[in-house]
Amino acid sequence: MVREDLLRHRMVEEQIRARGVRDERVLSAMEEVPRHRFVPAGLQDSAYDDGPLPIGEGQTISQPFIVAEMTQALRLSGTEKVLEIGTGSGYQTAILAMLCREVVTVERLGSLSDAARKRLDALGISNVAYVVGDGSLGCPERGPYDRILSAAASPDVPDPWIEQLAEGGTVVLPMGSRYEQVLARVTKREGRTHTELLGGCRFVPLIGAYGFRE
Repeated sequence: MVREDLLRHRMVEEQIRARGVRDERVLSAMEEVPRHRFVPAGLQDSAYDDGPLPIGEGQTISQPFIVAEMTQALRLSGTEKVLEIGTGSGYQTAILAMLCREVVTVERLGSLSDAARKRLDALGISNVAYVVGDGSLGCPERGPYDRILSAAASPDVPDPWIEQLAEGGTVVLPMGSRYEQVLARVTKREGRTHTELLGGCRFVPLIGAYGFRE
């Protein structure tokens, strides 16, 4: 094993599995995707540390455990079409792409979307559609979606996401204020939603029509 492989294995075992993530498909994806390829060059030595890292434009790549926890909460089997809100570095996108049929990922900042596309193309990941726009609006032209995952915090679940969510589908998102949130799993059944709270978290705010003002 090269150094990065060893660090990634340690990350999975000590930061993720040890904290209760048990979905073996999620653990396998976290072990396979080279996280150091998704952080700025000057921060690559910290890529497998237990915390978020800045990626530019005021955005971050999430803590590895949070990525794994949110992905596990989606309960993916491999057949789903997933809408991701907030492409960011593309790291969460890559994890999702390994675990579902198709990912549609929406990013407000074109520079981040372009950089993420290049990273995933270089890794041979091809089941992703990249969209630049207001993530709070979702992407209705490509819906409906079996799952929606947001990497940005919203005051509530945006109405367009619920409209674009398939029956029986699930949204996982940080919900709350700009500075204090809880991770929530929202399931749509017969036109109604059921919300489970999964624990405290902190994410950058969702900027948009159904999110926060810039």
